[in-house]
Amino acid sequence: MKSAHQIALIVCVAVSSSQIACVASAELDDEEVAEVQQEVIVHNALTRNALTRNALTRNALTRNALTHNALTRNALMGNAFTSEALRDPESRELLSFIVSCALPEDEHVDIEVKGRRYRFRGELGLAPEWGKARGRCDEKCQEWVSACLLSRVNYMGAHVTISLRGNDHALASTRAERRRYDHAEAAYYGNVFLERQRRFACMAPGETSIPRVCGDSLEDCVVDVVGSCDDVCGRPRPDGSFPRCRDREPIRLPFGIRVFPPRTEVYKRAITAFLE
Repeated sequence: MKSAHQIALIVCVAVSSSQIACVASAELDDEEVAEVQQEVIVHNALTRNALTRNALTRNALTRNALTHNALTRNALMGNAFTSEALRDPESRELLSFIVSCALPEDEHVDIEVKGRRYRFRGELGLAPEWGKARGRCDEKCQEWVSACLLSRVNYMGAHVTISLRGNDHALASTRAERRRYDHAEAAYYGNVFLERQRRFACMAPGETSIPRVCGDSLEDCVVDVVGSCDDVCGRPRPDGSFPRCRDREPIRLPFGIRVFPPRTEVYKRAITAFLE
């Protein structure tokens, strides 16, 4: 007979554009692995977003040597600063999304905090090398994972399915996915692993707001919105995603000439989010 604290779980995975397979499981007691439920749909680059602003911006997990070490249990728990940070539920929330963005769906990271074990599952696989025994997260890795994290922030903390696209094989999309998720929202880019986080977004052509991420106003948004992607990024790729996005808007000169201000940075790793 099951104990009173056992909780039945239903895990659903999209296996095709029209089919979803559901498997029942159970969270038992402290002797079992307590999986962090990320509410993900594993199907190409379709995923659900619910990363909260505080978990991303006020988190000790990104302000240490996390990227200098492997994204493995031994490295995480062997670092006194990281292991202490993971005592905070918001740090564990952020780690669940970092692992989801970085590692492929057949990998996971288990940690133990206060005698309770947690499992964080990979999903997109944007930086699989980070999960190797002596892995690191270099600038390329940091920018891909950062773009992924920024695209998955939700102002209300609500689960919304989005299609993430960009110039990486992990973000490939099917024709059916592109037909269903055909509303371009914004492109996200930056680096949240720096001492001073860089969080940017540009709006898809025709858009004037990003309510999913920013709420009702762009003024106090978790990302610095630098205008339209048409103005700050390269020409859209065939899947509709924007490459090579800048952190500043151009200065408009006579005769349609645009010049970017000095010290404008270009981010090669940008992820464009699409909604239904």
